[in-house]
Amino acid sequence: MARLKPTFICQACGAASSRWSGKCEACGAWNSIVEEAAAAPLPGGAGSGVAARALGRGRVVALEGLSGASDEAPRLVSGLAELDRVTGGGFVHGSVLLLGGEPGIGKSTLLLQASAALARAGHRVVYVSGEEAAAQVRLRAQRLGLSEAPVALAAETNVEDILSTLKAGEPPRLVIIDSIQTLWTGQVESAPGTVTQVRAAAQAMIRHAKTTGACVILVGHVTKDGQIAGPRVVEHMVDAVLSFEGDSGRDFRILRAQKNRFGPTDEIGVFAMTGDGLEQVTNPSALFLGDRDPDAPGAAVLAGLEGSRPILVEIQALVVPSTLGTPRRAVVGWDGARLAMVLAVLEARCGVRLGGHDVHLAVAGGLRIQEPAADLAVAAALVSSLLNAPLPVDAVFFGEISLTGAVRPVSHPGPRLREAARLGFRRAVLPPPAAEAAQEAGVRPVAAPTLDALVARLAARAESAGAATSRVTDE
Repeated sequence: MARLKPTFICQACGAASSRWSGKCEACGAWNSIVEEAAAAPLPGGAGSGVAARALGRGRVVALEGLSGASDEAPRLVSGLAELDRVTGGGFVHGSVLLLGGEPGIGKSTLLLQASAALARAGHRVVYVSGEEAAAQVRLRAQRLGLSEAPVALAAETNVEDILSTLKAGEPPRLVIIDSIQTLWTGQVESAPGTVTQVRAAAQAMIRHAKTTGACVILVGHVTKDGQIAGPRVVEHMVDAVLSFEGDSGRDFRILRAQKNRFGPTDEIGVFAMTGDGLEQVTNPSALFLGDRDPDAPGAAVLAGLEGSRPILVEIQALVVPSTLGTPRRAVVGWDGARLAMVLAVLEARCGVRLGGHDVHLAVAGGLRIQEPAADLAVAAALVSSLLNAPLPVDAVFFGEISLTGAVRPVSHPGPRLREAARLGFRRAVLPPPAAEAAQEAGVRPVAAPTLDALVARLAARAESAGAATSRVTDE
């Protein structure tokens, strides 16, 4: 038998090369290339009898047309409404999900609660822990009050042993692997956690899910950049990639879908970490606006939308004169390049000079906003902080700003405005096409066709407030 030639694989991006080098040419990482032996043929892979026969002649595959009945994929409802929302209505049979998140964020707690709920509903659930002993998992279950749930637990890292266990007895409906970086297979000559081992272990678990119909959830570590560790090909192999986000200094957690073949990719689930585990947050707008100071300048309420869920969140800005040669631009929870664009439009189209000021922008509550509808709220918060004039306490803002200074309409204004009306807001600063939707929601529309019109309105409000303050001082 010919000796397998070693390959050199980057542990950061998974790129393979025939020789070693100090810097990966694909991703630019230094000292990340490790020599690994080429993967031996896996059972059922390219070296098996079935695949070898297929190399000679293949079978004829039936071709179908685009028309015809399309049955919806069967779902396995977890019982956690926020989790089911993100997955698209539940777990699809035979699907593989990859869940990533920082250490200690609550990934194992979330999956343990979901597995206990499914086990109590009569489904067979297998929880395989590769990082903790079975006793540690049982202790967590006792703290969460889930020790009586009939979840099958195992502490194992060998892929072959895990697959043999899953095939013995009643087929499980849900399999949780915590985590994929700890698994190893004897078919690959490399250490656990390397790119080759992670790819081979993920391929074996995906093959098991597709052949048996069980839903498999793989837990993945993340790098310092927030990306799931291991080869990116694993993210392409699985059916859904979920990220569990949160701030260590806050109690709430956000579950976000980055990829989903069976549902939307812009839905989020909101949880709150408590002493009894993760609790679902059905009204996240009230959570993010709970500690709001209505009289503080530089704070604007954004009527945002995450998937099909409207969320109201506060945008906070602080503009102060800079003592540095290059003014500081600090952004938390928003895109820094988007902030630079808004600042440029304010200066070029509205005459607002911010070149000599430090600008600090943050989304209150630690939520990360990605939609362009936040442009108008960000601009209002910046101008409010610069003028030291609070914005109307009962107003929400949304709209996209173009480079010409025009305010463009955004999608789904109706749900945004209905959520604002439900929480007691009576005015909405918005693009003119959304005025009709505001009237239907019971909110008074304040049309802002251009950004300079909004700036002029805020400046007039600041002047009137300053005149009133001076009169009270004189008296």
